[in-house]
Amino acid sequence: MTQAYDGPVIDPHHHLWDLSLQRHPWLQKARAAGEEIVFGSLAPILCDYGIGDYRADAAHQNVVATVHVEAGWSDEHPLEESRWLDGLDRTSGVAHRYIARVPLDGPDAMRLLEAEAENPNVVGIRDILSWHPEAAKSFAPRANRMSDPAWRAGLAEVTRLGLVFDLMLYPWQMGEALELVRAFPLTLFVLNHGGSPADRTEDGMALWRRGLRALGNEQNVRLKISDLVAYDNQWTLESLRPVIEHCLDCFGPDRSMFASDFPVAGLHASFDEVYQVFRIVASQLSYDEQRALFFATANDTYRLGIAEPADIWGCHV
Repeated sequence: MTQAYDGPVIDPHHHLWDLSLQRHPWLQKARAAGEEIVFGSLAPILCDYGIGDYRADAAHQNVVATVHVEAGWSDEHPLEESRWLDGLDRTSGVAHRYIARVPLDGPDAMRLLEAEAENPNVVGIRDILSWHPEAAKSFAPRANRMSDPAWRAGLAEVTRLGLVFDLMLYPWQMGEALELVRAFPLTLFVLNHGGSPADRTEDGMALWRRGLRALGNEQNVRLKISDLVAYDNQWTLESLRPVIEHCLDCFGPDRSMFASDFPVAGLHASFDEVYQVFRIVASQLSYDEQRALFFATANDTYRLGIAEPADIWGCHV
């Protein structure tokens, strides 16, 4: 009988922000206009979210370290987000390492990438590619950026600097993404949010399943299973289970990791609810497979160097 996972957890995807800094245009716009995005109304998260807030949300899940993912910091103030994080009290393990934001097709991309790479806390870059014809659902300035030679030159620099690239897109962009990851075999890509299955129609989910399967066949791609509740607001365990199981079938536990995407996921579920779903679905796997999903894949992918107590595992069957 498989033992349910009870070991340390690494959360490889969450955000922090201080709205008084006025550095997050998407949050400032939502606060001013009450606009909705693909996740729905942002009203519940239009407040500061710091390390103490995260620790309170995650208090029952044995989180020993996290990766902070860029939170849409203003392009007008490059490099500031990483420096702001450096100034926080990170001794609890929250924001142990960062995924920074650099627009790869920007005029100053190469200098900014080198500057971020000089910070030992920066382990990766994210430049969101999720484009949608409806502006409220789009996170990218334009379509087809993955095929742009200027953008690809920026990605080549990410690779040269030894950084991971966090890949956020919609399922209808997965064909273009497949060409990209094949063109950059030395780049380690991490697909965000389970590939963002936002179109819940039968055709939309079929497109997501096919695209995820194709990307899962590429060995330089890993997967974060995170914020699935954003695309399934009326979620239940049984509605999320087949989505998670398809993610695992495509990538396997050794290339998949569970992540919270808090506080954004908090629009539709509590931290404990998110991880309870993860724990229930994963409980059918071996203990080592569960350990990969909750701890080891993230530790390896982002080179976190988090040591595990030697006596914590014992013998699990």
